[in-house]
Amino acid sequence: MCPRREPTLIKKLWAASLAAAVLAAVIPLSAFAEETPKNGTPPSAAELAPNARSAVLLDADTGTVIYEKNSHDKLPPASITKIMTMLLTMEALHDGKLKLTDKVRTSEYAASMGGSQIFLEPGEEMTVDDMLKGIAMASGNDASVAMAEKLGGNEQGFVQLMNEKAAELGMKDTHFSNPNGLPVNNHYTSAYDIALMSRELLRYPQITKYTGAYQDYLRKDSEKPFWLVNTNKLVRFYPGADGLKTGYTSEAKFCLSATAKREGLRTIAVVLGEPNTKTRNSEVSAMFDYAFSQYMMKSIYKPGDYLGKVKVEKGTMPELVLTADQPYSVLMKKGGKADEFRKELQIPAEIKAPVKAGDVIGKLVIYQGNTKVKEFEVKSPIQIEKAGWWKLFKRTTSNLFS
Repeated sequence: MCPRREPTLIKKLWAASLAAAVLAAVIPLSAFAEETPKNGTPPSAAELAPNARSAVLLDADTGTVIYEKNSHDKLPPASITKIMTMLLTMEALHDGKLKLTDKVRTSEYAASMGGSQIFLEPGEEMTVDDMLKGIAMASGNDASVAMAEKLGGNEQGFVQLMNEKAAELGMKDTHFSNPNGLPVNNHYTSAYDIALMSRELLRYPQITKYTGAYQDYLRKDSEKPFWLVNTNKLVRFYPGADGLKTGYTSEAKFCLSATAKREGLRTIAVVLGEPNTKTRNSEVSAMFDYAFSQYMMKSIYKPGDYLGKVKVEKGTMPELVLTADQPYSVLMKKGGKADEFRKELQIPAEIKAPVKAGDVIGKLVIYQGNTKVKEFEVKSPIQIEKAGWWKLFKRTTSNLFS
């Protein structure tokens, strides 16, 4: 008969438990900090968007990049393409070339678009306002082409406008071939370029009326009302999120250019090539969490603040007073020292008349220590005409006697 071993086993287990208890009492909890982070502790920037093929996180106001991963890789953007379509639409509205109440007619070609659509019929007319809803919320491929034909005459004409705008914005990794992002040859961009055009779109604050709405209706008073639900679920579930555009094709995978604003800081997060919507939304949310927990905006000048003055040679006014035409702010780490920043106004001693309102006079450069962190154009707030000889004569004689 084999000897019984249960007592020996029990003694060993009891000894092991006692040793573990003593070890836990001796080793500080901080030794496990990496595996069990404190509640609210954000991930490091290196841990952001691990599943994305490409990503970028930046501050929308200054364009400062907070995090990037393969941000200049040229990739298919799917429906994120529609950010450029919306940008050119908002630009046309701003310039008075288009009104929200203008009717947009749907061609047979526009109505034939597959994929995401608002089911436009050939010949159907819809206002620019409703078309923007259909593009921003439902990602309507048909609405995008109808809008493109309205602005560019035809799709090819609009695509030319898209590429011209991309070049103007410095989007060096981009070439567009259609206005909606359906798979086609020679159609690509990068996470960084998407962030650039997203930032430009946000210069028209009314766009978030469309991109930030979770649900709405088209043809509400007709026999066939169409219920819109935003494809970007973050606008409902992430505090402060109000845009911008989702995208998916089998080639591009799951993509998103998102924006959120909190305590004066607006961020843009772009991810391309995510494996599914859940991962995409989770990683973008983590990017936002990181930005809002780690960074803040430091105001340098508010609109209208005095910057300096410059003499005007032969102008109707002898000098030009320069003021801030926009909020001049820089991104800084929370807990950093605000007095680390210094500003330097770089303008000529004198300029020649005439001067137009909006003419660039010089620049305001912000330094942190000896490092240049931001540069702003300084523009003339008013127009100054060239003075006539009689005015100049009186000014000269007045100076002589004074």
